[in-house]
Amino acid sequence: MLTHFLHVLWNTVFDVLPIVLIIFFVQYVVIRRPMQNLLRVITGFLLVLFGMAFFLVGLEEALFPIGELMAKQLTDPAFIKSTIVSTAQTLHWGDYKWVYIFAAAIGFSTTIAEPSLLAVAIKANSVSGGTISVWGLRIAVAIGVAAGISLGTFRIVTGTPLHYYIITGYIIVIIQTLFAPKTIIALAYDSGGVTTSTVTVPLVAALGIGLAATVPGRSELVDGFGLIAFASLFPIISVMGYAQLEHLRAQRALRKLDKGE
Repeated sequence: MLTHFLHVLWNTVFDVLPIVLIIFFVQYVVIRRPMQNLLRVITGFLLVLFGMAFFLVGLEEALFPIGELMAKQLTDPAFIKSTIVSTAQTLHWGDYKWVYIFAAAIGFSTTIAEPSLLAVAIKANSVSGGTISVWGLRIAVAIGVAAGISLGTFRIVTGTPLHYYIITGYIIVIIQTLFAPKTIIALAYDSGGVTTSTVTVPLVAALGIGLAATVPGRSELVDGFGLIAFASLFPIISVMGYAQLEHLRAQRALRKLDKGE
């Protein structure tokens, strides 16, 4: 394990080195000023290196195996047949209900724990003067990810083409963009991107690959990937939907005030 960690750490150094070189080149060659708190900057880079190395080892040793194991256990014919009343030999998409529930639950929980989403939510709350709630935004995004990943697992089980879902989803996004409050549109689009980060991606990717490997007739390469696209798309829909509902609620409250109710 120690040898493996040192190997990952060495590779991480080469991954981070270009960023370090660019920052120091711009600072000392282009700007031509000494860097403030140089010791703290170097310490920060060292912490980043060790943090990334530990995270990558954790992915390989825990998160990826857990995601694949859960997918295999939930799609085991013995488990599925023990949870359904039907005695049919052929399994149908409706028999995989626990897969959809698990996908939604893991999508929601990993998004709530996503540090990048928390950072965006805090900034949005600060810039908007408290109009955009930190928890409101996080929950809206988490609901979108949960719905997207659940639908993505349904696509893997049924074997339907990925582009049908993605094209339909972006048509909905375009329509929502025309009617959603302008103040939320850019944030909604960014919310789709921040969900595909350190916590969500490993488990979701492992779940998709594990599911495609165990569902009969599915290819790990063709069907196993694509869940991340759902996790990026559906938060845009859910955040704009959340903003539209809040806008309608505010308008309704304003009309009641005008009528003196």
